[in-house]
Amino acid sequence: MLGMLHVYDDLEPKAAAMNMAIDEALLADAAVPILRFYRWRQPSLSFGYFGRYAEVVHELRREIVRRWTGGGIVPHGDDLTYSVIIPASHALFERSSPEIYRVIHEAIRDALNANGIAAELIAEAAPKISEACFANAVRADVMSAGRKIAGAAHRRSRAGLLHQGSIQHRDLPERFRTDLARILCERNEGKSLSAEAIERAEQIAEAKYGTVAWLKRR
Repeated sequence: MLGMLHVYDDLEPKAAAMNMAIDEALLADAAVPILRFYRWRQPSLSFGYFGRYAEVVHELRREIVRRWTGGGIVPHGDDLTYSVIIPASHALFERSSPEIYRVIHEAIRDALNANGIAAELIAEAAPKISEACFANAVRADVMSAGRKIAGAAHRRSRAGLLHQGSIQHRDLPERFRTDLARILCERNEGKSLSAEAIERAEQIAEAKYGTVAWLKRR
């Protein structure tokens, strides 16, 4: 389905603003689909573009960042965070958002099962009970042992689609990342961030994700 997938195992912990900026920089220049895994420099919390800063201001012990994608409040630190980028030129970009969400989460479910972690997709959304992402289950989220362990949000631009997700499991085997990449696309290639991408991301972080204006825009 993807044809080719570039995989960034970007596991050196980074500041929250930089993590968001790298995703944006990769989206701007993506020629083929991208899967990026990443970690956080310190316990962090991300919240969606349409979220209210008042909902997270009390999280004084975490580094807080507003995402460009939507969705709820997500704690980071013990999770595996990832992004999937689909260029606008790719056929998958033409699919509906729910279809793309399901395709990615089916791959996560299958990779979890392949690593001995029983998982399934949620068939129907549950009533929203809070702004916390993992307190609310939507259709095609991933459940394991009776709780939601994988959720995500995505958003489109002229460049493509950015899907940002979190897998809330402390002890994922090392091979999980390899399995997920393979399930998404048999033809995948490991990549490292270029100096140009890092420089561009630093500029984006400074001008956008690291600013008080962006954080408190709503």
